[in-house]
Amino acid sequence: MNSSSAQRVLSGMRPTGQLHLGHLRGVLNNWLRLQHEYPCYFFVADWHALTTEYDNVGIIAPNVWDMLIDWLAVGIHPGEATLFIQSKVPEHAELHLLMSMSTPLSWLERVPTYKDQQQKLQDKDLSTYGFLGYPLLQSADILIYKASLVPVGEDQVPHIEFTRELARRFNHLYGKEPNFEENAKEAIRKLGKKNAKLYKDLRKRYQQQGEEDALSTAQALVDSQQNITLGDKKRLLGYLEGQTKTILPEPEVLLTPTSKMPGLDGQKMSKSYNNTIGLRDSPTTVENKIRTMPTDPARVRRTDVGDPEKCPVWRFHQIYSSDEIKNWVQNGCQTAKIGCLDCKQPVIESILTELSPIRERSQHYLTEPESVRAILTEGCEKARALARETLEEVRQAMGLIYR
Repeated sequence: MNSSSAQRVLSGMRPTGQLHLGHLRGVLNNWLRLQHEYPCYFFVADWHALTTEYDNVGIIAPNVWDMLIDWLAVGIHPGEATLFIQSKVPEHAELHLLMSMSTPLSWLERVPTYKDQQQKLQDKDLSTYGFLGYPLLQSADILIYKASLVPVGEDQVPHIEFTRELARRFNHLYGKEPNFEENAKEAIRKLGKKNAKLYKDLRKRYQQQGEEDALSTAQALVDSQQNITLGDKKRLLGYLEGQTKTILPEPEVLLTPTSKMPGLDGQKMSKSYNNTIGLRDSPTTVENKIRTMPTDPARVRRTDVGDPEKCPVWRFHQIYSSDEIKNWVQNGCQTAKIGCLDCKQPVIESILTELSPIRERSQHYLTEPESVRAILTEGCEKARALARETLEEVRQAMGLIYR
């Protein structure tokens, strides 16, 4: 088992229907890589869709199935990653509720995207409890699976820091078990004389001198012990940092590269700008979209010279074309030896090559919807089994176990 096998990755997307090249380049290609490196849980965030589409719920279910088909079509494999729908795992909602009891209101109000989204979506009434609380639900999505790594862009990093703060607060409030210190000291004795002495020394160095290296060495020492129980390991790890046990581990950011995929008009590719190339667009549609793309305004006539840096098509060449083709484009455009349609042809061919297997696989899932449902049923069951385990620990820590 490799070292990454214990690190669980969690990521989700709001259901927006059929996906486009921006999604492929910005999220899905990263997922394709991660699914072979870590245990991955990828979910459809349908409850999150309700925070802004609560008055337009008819679009959510069709969007969910369209998005799932595109995930499968690009190569997200149910044998490598667990795929599920958020609302099919009600434990997300219960953890959200339980954590809401101790989450300060001011923490929610200071999340950067809260006011940003209200500004961007002024046509929507977002003065709702659900919209204010969506960062908390997002944190519950992560913490219910004890995810170690969450792939996000830079704009989402504050959400992960918010989740870390919530986990820290929860562990501080509820991570104390009765007789914790006595139980931890008993666990130290079980390490044996040599390891117990080393553990105490490392703990002292970390807590009194603040030596981070001492903490990581002590954690590695505890993890390497084969003859103590998992419960004792948790006590020892908690005793290192204070007299609490970690019920909800703090996730780490797995920073994803910013998507470089431009839209047909040079802006960011987005459905709201109507400038996308869909993953299931037909070859004719793709060709027409690229052929009608705007180019350098200076090239009014075929004989006019141009500047690739001022042309949206050049940004596509930077993604799809070899150095040889890029040199051909630059020389041809700047000397008017090639026309704009000539310049666009290699881009058309490259995108059609990329989309062909995706479109083919999507047709398979469109004609066999039961296979998609079977994948989802299995994924939801697997996700829910893991979520139940976490929720059982949370309920116990909060005194909500009645026997």
